[in-house]
This record gives sequence, structure tokens and C-alpha cells, in this order.
Amino acid sequence: MRFVDLSVMVEPTASEPVPVEIEFVSHAEGADILGRAGGIGREEFPDRLGISLEHVKLTSHSGTHVDAPAHYGPFSEGKRARTIDELPLEWFYGPGVLLHCDTGAKEPVSAQEVETELKRIGHTLAPGDIVLINTGADRLWGSAEYFTDFRGVTREATAYLVEHGVKVMGVDSFGFDAPFSRMLAAYQASGDQAELWPAHVYGREREYCHIERLSNLTAISRPTGFTVACFPIKLKDAGAGWSRVVAMVEE
Repeated sequence: MRFVDLSVMVEPTASEPVPVEIEFVSHAEGADILGRAGGIGREEFPDRLGISLEHVKLTSHSGTHVDAPAHYGPFSEGKRARTIDELPLEWFYGPGVLLHCDTGAKEPVSAQEVETELKRIGHTLAPGDIVLINTGADRLWGSAEYFTDFRGVTREATAYLVEHGVKVMGVDSFGFDAPFSRMLAAYQASGDQAELWPAHVYGREREYCHIERLSNLTAISRPTGFTVACFPIKLKDAGAGWSRVVAMVEE
């Protein structure tokens, strides 16, 4: 069994427009903190060292994370949209399907592109499949362009996957829709609200989750025949949760 890490690092980087902040508390400082209630300091600890810790400030959408239906809107399928802590664990462990959409195109991945790629790899979607879309965007991780230069996925492609039984899908870019600036410019030019976060908004009609900021998808090295684990952290009432996404590939 080969394990492939599909997650980006949670770290301060130009790729995160909302900065991740990590404050490190050293082992020596940890001794002072732990001993304070008992009136002792680091001098009393073995080697004058306690245990370290970190204070981390980030959003629920920093790093590799799973978006819940509650992120897309307050309702989904006519009911209150479920938050990340309410979703069934069965959704987040299952057969993986890797779609290669790293074509150099600028526009979002279309439904026709998804259908063509499925035919190329000879796979028929089944309920429980977890679909991962490789667009090559993870090559920009670490740069500001990661936030601005990627394809995204269309509403139509999202609907195609959901209508074929897929509950969880993911992409290797900052967001699932097109870059923010591109969507806003399209709306300003047309006045059409459908230009604004269309794949996300589709989640108000049909319940599904998508994973943003995957990486290393090419290391899976096969389109099917692997298992994906992408369990999200249980954040109470939250619209997203961080995930250490892993592909397990039988050698």
C-alpha cells in the first residue's frame, strides 16, 4: 500500500490572502506556563524544559479543506443546509477517481470535459466515488498567483458529478469556482448573477461537498483503483473543516 499526501501545508504563505499566523511557544516557555499554577518555573523541570505548543490563527478555509453545504447558503435541497460537523463520515472515505484536466486552458473545467475524461479512462461513476480534478494549479502554491491564476470548475460540471451520485469532489486550486477577480469582472460586464460563485451556489439545489487546495495529484499515477480518505475536522456549526487528504494506492 502506498500513501499519497494530497494536502498543502498550513503555513504563512503568499498563496493565502487571509494570512495564517503561527505563534510558537518554546519548551522552556512551556515549562513556565505549566508550572505557574504550582508556583514553579523552568528550573524545576527536567533539563529546564517543559512541553511546547503553538497558537494558530487561520480561517476554516485555510489550507486543504472540505466545504460543507452550509457554506454555499443557508438551505440545500429545500432544507437547512448541514454544517461540516453534521455530515456522514461515509462520504469522506471511498473509491477515488482522478480526472486529468491540466490542459493549459484558462476557462473552468466543463461538464463535457469531465464526460470526455471519464470515457478516456473507461470509468462509469458510481455513488460513493470521490472525484479529484487535476488542473495543475498546485504548481503555483507558495506564490500570490495561486490565488489568481487557476481554472476552477463550472456549475455544469459540478452538477454532472452530483447527478451521477458523487457527494464529494475536489480540485487542486485555491477555489472550486473560477478566480474571484474573473467572476467579479464577468458580473460587472454582464450584470448576470449567475457569474458569481456558480458551483458553490449549485450546492443550494443539491447537497454535496467539495475539497479545495488539493496538491500532488499526479503522484497517484492512476485514474482509478485507489481509495481516498478526506475526513474533515469537526468544527461546530462551521461551513468548512480542514482535512489531511490522503490517497491509498495498492501497489
